[in-house]
Amino acid sequence: MLYFCTPNLSHTITKEMAKKKVSKKAAQKEELQNVGEILTRSEQFIENNQKSLLVALLVIVVVVSGIILFRNSYMGPKEKEAQEMMFRGEQYFAVDSFELALYGDDYEFIGFEGIIENYGITKTAKLASAYAGLCYKHLGNYEKAIDRLNKLNAADIMVSPALTGAIGDCYVELDQLQKALPYFERAGQSDNDLLAPIYLMKAGRVYEALGKYDSARGVYEKIKKNYPLSQEGLNVDRYIERTRLQKK
Repeated sequence: MLYFCTPNLSHTITKEMAKKKVSKKAAQKEELQNVGEILTRSEQFIENNQKSLLVALLVIVVVVSGIILFRNSYMGPKEKEAQEMMFRGEQYFAVDSFELALYGDDYEFIGFEGIIENYGITKTAKLASAYAGLCYKHLGNYEKAIDRLNKLNAADIMVSPALTGAIGDCYVELDQLQKALPYFERAGQSDNDLLAPIYLMKAGRVYEALGKYDSARGVYEKIKKNYPLSQEGLNVDRYIERTRLQKK
């Protein structure tokens, strides 16, 4: 019985395989036809819209070329001029001549304010704004200092923790302690091991002044834990104890 069934079974398998091959070839043929149709439609679209596509490409080329030309022929020289001006301003700032640094001298230096006004689109103007804010702070014009420093983004200047903390200092001078807190706390969150404990300590003392002794103690304990070898960390125990006594 096995002898008679085996040829039939083999014949059936052969037929099934043949059908699958035919089916596969048909599928491949249909797929190739679909791809051909898509390519034909794409070619037709390009042919029908050739003028519009060329115009769009031309616009892109013009815009990119304009940006490159603007950077090379305008922004480059402007940035260089602003940097040359900044050098003079930094010299005045270093010797505490804040008014000269801000407004310029009788020679060619136009001051940080002049740099901001005349070179506002340059990166150097952002640095000038930071210096201007610090100058106003030293001169006691705290509102103007806050205005200048608040226009900077954290990414603009690498020393942003110091500038952020300076805004907090200005609010303290204006007796607006509640407004000073977020700036001290933000500056205290930086990864700068020198500046962070300084501004955390300022935040703690503001909390104390506001009568928020638990919050103040939390800040002081953070200094003790994270910055034990800093100047603030070495003396923080007495502040922690003071908040405990004030709480009672």
